[in-house]
Amino acid sequence: MSELLARRTFLAAVAAAVAVSTLASCSSPASGRHRILSTDPLVATNETRRHWNGNTTAAQLVAAQFMTSVAGKSISTWGYNGALVAPTLRVTAGDKLKVAVTNSLTEATSIHWHGVALQNAADGVPGLTQQAVKPGAEFAYEFRAATPGTYWYHSHVEMQRARGLFGALVIDDPQEPLSYDREWVVVLDDWLDGFGGTPDSVLTALTAGMGMSGMKMDSSSPVLMNSTSAYLGGDAGDVKIPVHLMNGRSTSEPETFAAKPGDRIRLRIINAAADTAYRIGIPGQQMLLTHADGFPTTPKSVDAVVLGMGERIDALVTVKEGTSALLSLPEGKVGNAVGYISTGPASTPPLSMPTQLTGVVTDGGRLKADASVLLPDATVDRTHQLDLTGSMAKYSWGINGRSFDMKNPFARAFEVRTGERVRVVVTNSTTMWHPLHLHGHSFQLANGGARKDTVIVRPKQRVTFEFDADNPGQWLTHCHNAYHAARGMMGVFSYVS
Repeated sequence: MSELLARRTFLAAVAAAVAVSTLASCSSPASGRHRILSTDPLVATNETRRHWNGNTTAAQLVAAQFMTSVAGKSISTWGYNGALVAPTLRVTAGDKLKVAVTNSLTEATSIHWHGVALQNAADGVPGLTQQAVKPGAEFAYEFRAATPGTYWYHSHVEMQRARGLFGALVIDDPQEPLSYDREWVVVLDDWLDGFGGTPDSVLTALTAGMGMSGMKMDSSSPVLMNSTSAYLGGDAGDVKIPVHLMNGRSTSEPETFAAKPGDRIRLRIINAAADTAYRIGIPGQQMLLTHADGFPTTPKSVDAVVLGMGERIDALVTVKEGTSALLSLPEGKVGNAVGYISTGPASTPPLSMPTQLTGVVTDGGRLKADASVLLPDATVDRTHQLDLTGSMAKYSWGINGRSFDMKNPFARAFEVRTGERVRVVVTNSTTMWHPLHLHGHSFQLANGGARKDTVIVRPKQRVTFEFDADNPGQWLTHCHNAYHAARGMMGVFSYVS
């Protein structure tokens, strides 16, 4: 990075920090306690307590409009560094990651580092932890990547993530306990930009209201009707998806993963979709699940695994001779995405593709944590109740009956204090499933469940988890359905002192 760029980035970061401080200064707890903002010295001090091995990894991302091809169609969309498949950022646990972001879009943007426990100032939520990076400006994200695992990064400005503004982030374990020959990062996505609309225009159509008699509901409507998934417990999604992608490729242009017979492969699977859960597996072959959202789990052999938006799963598979399909099916929707595992140039893809993945099927929320990552026993100091509310009728969503407003982010915030063990009871009062994500922390699902940061909450069901309040700041929690979040299903876990 040039000295000039570094200086401009530093000045932009300082300006954004000042703006956040000014923005939030008028919002204090009613009791008069101090709210710990991203600019509070406690945040920087806490960051120094994370392990740093002395190494720094630098990267540069440019958010811009570009031309690309999706399913054989030439389209204009947004992405990082001029590619539909953004760079996979890779560091070793203990490294410091410094990413200089240039915004060449026509609107403001930001980057959120999904699943990473990092300093609040780098969390990338405009209006809460920083001001959005304006067009033509730069911003520097810097944090210690202390916890190994499979993570990802994406824009946290409205519907931008539903285009191509996302990529994988892998934090390698210097004492990796797993043994494998190769590793593949697999990113799943539901794509509609350039196929008769944009994510923003789809949100507008949804917001018009499913229950309004004047709403146009012909074949051209992007609204998905009667989409159901028994696995997810009801309505599967809101949006018709023209193309499903695996690593930026449709079924008409699939990726081939080269290997040798007997190779043990580690798959790092990420669901980057906006509105779609995916069921992924290798027809006729089981895979061994080893991690959920970056944390090790009790290994489980399955025929397929379901990922909600924002979730990640690591799995081990042993390569068979010939060509096998790594198949991803959208829950409750039509279509598929596929990649081929091939052991040689003479291998040919299967003549027909299964339309179902059955047998033993699970998801990260139903796995058990490995003993090495279980939270230690502790007395619960505070309990928060989160009721997921809203409906398709007016396409308004919320938590505890309130649609979130970033102009007043601390209204009915869920306050915590540093050092507390916090229990969260999430009740889904809606008829749709929601993948709930918590920023800046991992949580422990009840009864020895997996350590995660995103979990599927089915309709009319309840999920309980606990986390340690060890990362001061202001942290968003929200449904990772991009359209539900944009329409209000968000809240803030607010550290106070």
